[in-house]
Amino acid sequence: MDEVKLTQYSHGAGCGCKIAPSVLNKILLTNTISTQQYPSLLVGNDTRDDAAVMLLENGECIISTTDFFMPIVDDAFDFGRIASANSISDVYAMGGTPIMAIAILGWPVNQLAPEIASRVIEGSRSICAQAGIPLAGGHSIDCPEPVFGLAVTGKVNIKNLKKNSGSILGNKLYLTKPLGVGILSTAQKKNILESEHTFVARDYMVLLNTLGEKLGKLDYVTALTDVTGFGLLGHLCEMCEGANLSAEIDFKKIPIIPEALHYLNQGAFPGGSNRNWNSYGHKISKISECQQQILTDPQTNGGLLIAINDSEELQFKSFLESQGFNLEYFGTMIEKREKTIFVI
Repeated sequence: MDEVKLTQYSHGAGCGCKIAPSVLNKILLTNTISTQQYPSLLVGNDTRDDAAVMLLENGECIISTTDFFMPIVDDAFDFGRIASANSISDVYAMGGTPIMAIAILGWPVNQLAPEIASRVIEGSRSICAQAGIPLAGGHSIDCPEPVFGLAVTGKVNIKNLKKNSGSILGNKLYLTKPLGVGILSTAQKKNILESEHTFVARDYMVLLNTLGEKLGKLDYVTALTDVTGFGLLGHLCEMCEGANLSAEIDFKKIPIIPEALHYLNQGAFPGGSNRNWNSYGHKISKISECQQQILTDPQTNGGLLIAINDSEELQFKSFLESQGFNLEYFGTMIEKREKTIFVI
């Protein structure tokens, strides 16, 4: 059991398994029932936000989301932790508080022992405990490849609800985690990851985005999302299009995992990067191949992408420091132009 490497049993890895944005758009066009028929549904899939939100009574809202994928690491316990942290992140990305999770498990029962799946569940329970929520049940199927994730329920008061579409002209952009976990995960699958880098990506991927719950209470935070399978450019495109704006970003200010650059030079970039670029590259200003691979790198439980009023920049930096973050803004929301994102 100790010798089993879960990544050998899957064709994809983590959020790199996500269907490309252009293909997803075609799939969602098949919907026949308009969400406009449900006035209490505050957030559906119209702006590709992180979770659905339904208004209840007295301003309280329910957040509902699900996320699951194939192994991005070999260790079963870590797989459960990463998949769970990634799923719970969607609630934090709405400014909300998670309250309960349900497991989703697909397992190749003729290839992998049930004890390995049990370790996945144990990893999930450990992350749910960190988030202060129960893993309250779930559903499992016999599946050709190992798959795991959660359906998560959360809550938020309507005044604290953050959408990915709320940014306004002049907003400053921040990112709470560096890019590059997709590159490091690919290096692992290629068996070129050096031993001293074994846990670099994992340690970012298991880190809960609990900051999002506190960001929900800040009036000057205008938009919020998390960066996952579509890469920074893909999720920033969604933020821009939801607000009918463009963005200008400074590549030198974008946080990047240093070790990822080492493996990118060895050709370790995930296939999801090219799928992402093929979907939205026409919306981006001219960039180098290196910039493209980093900015489209699929993140698994990536950082929170935050838009704030520029007049509150000093106050926001003080808040970040109080939470243990030392961040600089890397971009600005600008008037809508011929490209969605300009990289300088």
